[in-house]
Order: sequence, then structure tokens, then C-alpha cells
Amino acid sequence: MGVLNVTPDSFSDGGLYATAESAVARGLDMIDAGADLIDVGGESSRPGAEPVPVGVELERVIPVIEALAAAVGRTGPAVRLSVDTVKPEVARAALAAGASLVNDISASLWEVAGAAGAGWVAMHMRGQPRTMQESPRYGAVAEEVRSFLLERAGLALQGGVREVWVDPGIGFGKTKAHNLSLLRHLDDLVEAAAGAGCAGVVVGTSRKNFLGLLAAHRGSGKPAPVADRMEGSLATAAAALVAGVGMVRVHDVAATVQMTRLYGPAA
Repeated sequence: MGVLNVTPDSFSDGGLYATAESAVARGLDMIDAGADLIDVGGESSRPGAEPVPVGVELERVIPVIEALAAAVGRTGPAVRLSVDTVKPEVARAALAAGASLVNDISASLWEVAGAAGAGWVAMHMRGQPRTMQESPRYGAVAEEVRSFLLERAGLALQGGVREVWVDPGIGFGKTKAHNLSLLRHLDDLVEAAAGAGCAGVVVGTSRKNFLGLLAAHRGSGKPAPVADRMEGSLATAAAALVAGVGMVRVHDVAATVQMTRLYGPAA
């Protein structure tokens, strides 16, 4: 899953693809690099981010999805489009424009996906993006996240959604220790999701702050900048795939595709 943020303020690529033309070009580049799915988002979910009005989000994402859907239809690659949103209005419009998957950090839009015959990704998040990193606390993070996701997946499957994915929400209301614990227990989540009838597990670690903390220079106390997080992004994507995860959400598509080819059957 290639990340395509049509926003001015996303933590990694905010402002780089803020016009429809630049976003479509970026999406086509990721398809050429080997992405199986392009995830289009018009509202930043970085820590501290404020929500945007429905109309603004629609103006950002719908022209991009329409153009990419038309391009994919002409060239014929087996590439899908998803919309990264928490708003039912945006999800419905995006599905009508050519998306076939709703990537939902709020884990609340299964009825929208079901009504459209689309797939749905339920992600775990503690709180809201604006406040989620303010002292997040868990008793046993892997168990709590797994229980929440299986409950939401069950509701969606009972509601008629045929393709349900679950995402542990790395970096969404979690400390570095929480994120590492979730990564260590991915195989348990994969097994539980399969037993519940889910399509699979999605994991997104790409360029996130905990990787910057792990890569920080000794004694600096500051996370390594986003540009210096490639190694951690690839390492955690590889670990996720080896644990049985079915989809990784990444910014660096070409490098990740090369990594998966090097892993071969092990991935």
C-alpha cells in the first residue's frame, strides 16, 4: 500500500503532493514502482493534527481518485485504490469515484464499506490524532489492541463486509515501547485475524517517530529526521511480512518492493 497524502501538513510528505496534478503523478510513479494499492488521504492524522472540513477533504481527494482510477483502467494493472478517511461522506464519494477499500483509522465506517460492497481496514487508535500522543497508557498493549480489532472486525463481518483488514495502529496513541511490543506480537494478531475470518493484517511503520527515536544519535535526545528513517522502515516492514502480515503501508514503494523480492518465499 503506497501512501499518497494530498495534504499540506502530513508528517512526512505534507505539501509535496498538495495539487491534484502532483498527487496523480506521484500515484502513477508508485504504481510503476510496484505498489499493489494506492492509499489517498486528504486529512493529516499525524500527532497534533486538527481535523479539516468535509468539503476541503473532498476537494483534495476526489479528483485524485477519479484520475488514478481512469489511468488504472486504461493501463490495466492489478492496482487498487483506497481512501484514508474517517468521514462517511468522504468514504462514500471516494468509493463512487473508483476506490475499493476504506482505510479507517477510526474503525467506525464498516457500514459505509458494506453498503458499497467495498473492503474495509479497521485500525486501532487511542484517542484522536490531536491528543493521541499525550501519555498513552495500556495494561497489556498487544492484548488490548487485538481484542479491540477482533470486536470491530466481528461487527463488520456480521454487517456484510466481505473484505475486512485489521491494523494495530503503530504510532497512533502508542509510545515507542508500545509500538515495539505490537511488532513482537504481530504473529499472534495475524493468527487471530485469520481465525476471525479477516482478509489479513495491515501494518504501517513507514518513517514514523519511534523509528526516529531508535535511530537517534547517541546523547542527542532528538529523533532522527524523517529522511534518515529508511532503514527502520524497511526492517520493520520485513519483520511484519515475515510474521504473516498481508499488507504494509509505506512511503518508499520501490525500496520496499525490492526488499520483498529479496525475501522471496520467506515474505
